[in-house]
Order: sequence, then structure tokens, then C-alpha cells
Amino acid sequence: MGIILWLIVGGVIGWLASIIMRTDAQQGIFLNVVVGIIGAFIGGLIFSGGNFGQTGLSVYSFLVSLLGAVVLLGIVNLVRRGSVR
Repeated sequence: MGIILWLIVGGVIGWLASIIMRTDAQQGIFLNVVVGIIGAFIGGLIFSGGNFGQTGLSVYSFLVSLLGAVVLLGIVNLVRRGSVR
């Protein structure tokens, strides 16, 4: 059941991040899930200093994951177009 929750939350986070960064029209469901999961990893690295001790879903972890996904999309936009938008 845990992997299904990861996919659903990752999809929602990736979708929200793509709306914030205005890349929603370029991404599909699969890419939203990937961006959400990788963004959660990046956000966790940034805000926890590499310590992955916190488990579970909370408002804090959701916001950290969303911020990590926005950072990821910003980096992708910077590399792809030369500007963050």
C-alpha cells in the first residue's frame, strides 16, 4: 500500500509544482509523478541535511516535497531554456 501512496502523493506534488512553474501543459501524469518523487528527495536533502529520519506524511513533508519539486522544475527550465520563467 505504501508504493501506491507514494505514486498518488508524488503525482499531486508534481502536478502542483508544474502549475506553479507553468509547465503543466508540457507534462503528463507519468512525468508529474516522477517530478513529485524526485522533488521530495531533493527537498528532503535540502531541509534535513541528508538525514532521512522522518517518515510519514505531514503538512511539513508535503511542503518540503513541493518546494523540492519546484526547485527541480526550475533547474530543468534553466538548463533547457536558459531562464527559470
